[in-house]
Amino acid sequence: MDTAGPIGQFQARPGILDLGWGHPLPELLPVAEWSRAGAEAARAYGWQALAYGHATGPGPLLDWLAAHLGRLEDGGTTPAQTFVTAGASHALSLVAGVLAEPGDAVLVDSPTYHLAFPVLADRGVELVRAPADEDGVDPAETGELIRSLRAAGRRVPLLYLVPTFANPTGRSLPGERRRALVEVAGRCGVTVVEDDTYREMVYEGEAPASLWRLSGGEQVVRIGSFAKTVAPGLRLGWINATPALVRRLAALGYVDSGGGVNHTAAVTMAVFGAGGAYGRHVARIRGHYRQQRDELVRALREHAPGLSVACPAGGWFLWLRLPAGMRADRLLPAAERHGTSFVAGPRFYAGGRGGADRVRLSFSHLPPGDLLLPVPDAPPPGHRPSRPRSRKAPRPWPPPARSDAGSRDSPVPPPASGRGGPWFPCSPPSAGRC
Repeated sequence: MDTAGPIGQFQARPGILDLGWGHPLPELLPVAEWSRAGAEAARAYGWQALAYGHATGPGPLLDWLAAHLGRLEDGGTTPAQTFVTAGASHALSLVAGVLAEPGDAVLVDSPTYHLAFPVLADRGVELVRAPADEDGVDPAETGELIRSLRAAGRRVPLLYLVPTFANPTGRSLPGERRRALVEVAGRCGVTVVEDDTYREMVYEGEAPASLWRLSGGEQVVRIGSFAKTVAPGLRLGWINATPALVRRLAALGYVDSGGGVNHTAAVTMAVFGAGGAYGRHVARIRGHYRQQRDELVRALREHAPGLSVACPAGGWFLWLRLPAGMRADRLLPAAERHGTSFVAGPRFYAGGRGGADRVRLSFSHLPPGDLLLPVPDAPPPGHRPSRPRSRKAPRPWPPPARSDAGSRDSPVPPPASGRGGPWFPCSPPSAGRC
């Protein structure tokens, strides 16, 4: 179908393997299955599928979602604790709008999902980095920071983090820190906003218990989304919170005016889930994303021996430490000249203070064949192949150091050994895993 302008957010750049986009592989989006679910929803619910929706979400979806989340974590979520949203970003905006006030100090993990920063900043709050190390947020030091901010007269209503298969690191907060963080939040009266969008993108073992489950539904608000498990274009997610907070959300003026958000998509999701298509689809895409992860890790270990490349047990991202003296912002233009792009580490720190030696690579958006080598042949404009194609001989990666490699302005100093994070130790390449 001809169109006068772009349809999707992603726009390919010819000649660039863009590892910066945390988007799903287009070929894995369930176009046919979703179409069938939509037709079945129209047959099952008739005109109600196209009417204004119930404030907190349609009952069939609330019932299926609560049961599904209960199966994932052995109970712990009810329909009364669930509010359907237009995705995770909308959920975060709603929570911030209800619980935070302009001028508040809102704590954020370091590093964490970079696009959460402007969502929170829209509320007029100050983003303050929570103390963290390679294992994630430090609960004890975070408690001290909360007390210090309050002693200075500041309100600290929220702490935002992605504790499971995190964006950008791929790591998960250790179990003892999860329990300690819930205890600190309860003691300090701070609401933890748990962005749990990657829970079902698990490739080895099981996802750790959510903060929501550990808290018993108190002092934690969980944000979920179908963007990773089904499709981002649905703009469909949810909030898990106390029934009292769910009622506050349902009483918002725009909900009173327009009813539940994305009602038709929500009704279709109820059919997609209850009929078994959701479970089959998630099982299928896990295998594909596991393969894509393995291919990217294998290619990096082969072509970038100066890096220490660890491999996450879930999520969509690799978080790499660059060789000593190398900065991500200076490396990025050199990388793009060599046909590869990424997101520089400072983007994932509030205020850009941190991560100068880090890069995030996404393995979700490109097919395995495109992840085997770092330099593709330049495709025609708008074309992104789904199968391996003939390639140029790979150029060395990272690019060779220039003669002025030791200068302040050099983007590429000589390589040195890196250090990986505390991620899942994958099997060696000979075992078919990264």
